[in-house]
Amino acid sequence: MTIEAEVIAILARQSGVAPAAIGPETGIDALGLDSLGLVETIFALEERFGISIPFAPAAEGRERDFDLSTVAGIVAGVAALRARPAAA
Repeated sequence: MTIEAEVIAILARQSGVAPAAIGPETGIDALGLDSLGLVETIFALEERFGISIPFAPAAEGRERDFDLSTVAGIVAGVAALRARPAAA
């Protein structure tokens, strides 16, 4: 299974939206995830891919280090984090 397919499966499970209705350009806002749903999605992604997603809430006034706005952004972020060497 590709990273994209796995990200879509996680988003579908968290949002209740059918996987077939979720594509690369789908925005997270369109999935109807509330803040708790977004946090649960981040935890699910971290667990599935063995990564730690840097997340700065918008309320802190900082830009996010990880693009959570679209499926394509999440896929790119997961791929980039997986490509990093493990911290010693």
